[in-house]
Amino acid sequence: MAQLSDDCFAFGGDLTPVDEALAHLARVLVPVTEPESVALPRACGRILAEAVSASENVPPYDNSAVDGFAVYFDDLAGDGETKLPITGRAAAGHPLPRDQVRGEAIRIFTGAVMPSGVRGSGAHGQDPDTVLMQEDCREARNMVMIPPGIRRGANRRSAGEDVPVGSVVLRPGQRLRPQEIGLAAALGRSRLLVYTSLRAAIFSTGDEVRDPGTPRAAGTIYDSNRFTLAALLQGLGCDVDDLGILPDNRQAIATALSAAAADHDVILTSGGVSTGGEDHVRGAVEDTGSLHFWRLAIKPGRPIALGQVGRTPFIGLPGNPVAAMVTFLRVARPLVLRLAGSEASAPSLFQVQAGFSYKKKRNRREYVRVRLETRAPGSHVARKYERDGAGILSSMVFADGLIELSEDITSIGEGDLVDYLPFSEVGL
Repeated sequence: MAQLSDDCFAFGGDLTPVDEALAHLARVLVPVTEPESVALPRACGRILAEAVSASENVPPYDNSAVDGFAVYFDDLAGDGETKLPITGRAAAGHPLPRDQVRGEAIRIFTGAVMPSGVRGSGAHGQDPDTVLMQEDCREARNMVMIPPGIRRGANRRSAGEDVPVGSVVLRPGQRLRPQEIGLAAALGRSRLLVYTSLRAAIFSTGDEVRDPGTPRAAGTIYDSNRFTLAALLQGLGCDVDDLGILPDNRQAIATALSAAAADHDVILTSGGVSTGGEDHVRGAVEDTGSLHFWRLAIKPGRPIALGQVGRTPFIGLPGNPVAAMVTFLRVARPLVLRLAGSEASAPSLFQVQAGFSYKKKRNRREYVRVRLETRAPGSHVARKYERDGAGILSSMVFADGLIELSEDITSIGEGDLVDYLPFSEVGL
């Protein structure tokens, strides 16, 4: 396991811009998990730990893209119909068992190897080079009538057309999707080197917090953040251990943190790291390691606590549910992915029309919960949720994304173009 430096999270002052904070994380963080070889069916969703190169062409041979007839283009009349005898058959997995000579057509099926030509015949291009779709031709008495107008090389797929031999097709740090798994299989790979899944521990604190499904006494609330964060981490491919709810007791929390640090790669919680008299997580982390507060210029959100319990990274998110989700998506998510070995790039933003007016402070990035509605074909407008509070979790259920308003913007009007971050870009 790689080790983080003791001061890697010591960064930032008053109201650090989000992009500056993310750039710092990208510079100082390294993967903390180890590579392991897994069978291809178990690799989807994992983060690749090796470069994958093509040891052969894909496809490995020239083949037909359609069902039809393989011919020499130079046998075709330029201005009229061509009539050729059908003298053989080639199907996928069953190549023509001989060379194809000039003046004949071979019945061929999709995926079949293109027949080879007779060498030394003096023919232009020494192999059959064109395939006619069967729908474009007429057959009668083992003859095929071919209309004019086909281009040389039509419906023929060349060896290496998809992937040429020697090319690097998958790079370390990619999170493997079904299409990457399929491409690895097409290259003949049965196993891939991936990073072990990041082991994440989460917990909640507070004498007022209760688990869903248990009795809730007066003055208590059901815990939502722990379940939200667990689902977010699982969506990133982490193995998540839920440590439950810890009491408002500094020693008990410190003991639980130390135990979690012994066999986890990252510890994550929300709330309890401020300066209040009942915010015991802050003191417990400082008792067992180090803690740094990042005062990010972001709304919703408050200072994010980043530190280490022993040598295990600790992430303390805001306690309000919306603030916890937004700061996870924009700050904790890239941090967790980097620790897990990913080289994931920043999510893409898309411009849409605002369906609302809004004012904000300068020098602070804000995220507004919205849902896209189609106004006309190809035109979308963002509708804002009716309330803005950082504790209104129902707003995140309403929304399908966030409008990102940069630090220099102070107001927008209805109809303005704004940057939209769809939840699909961050795995939701």
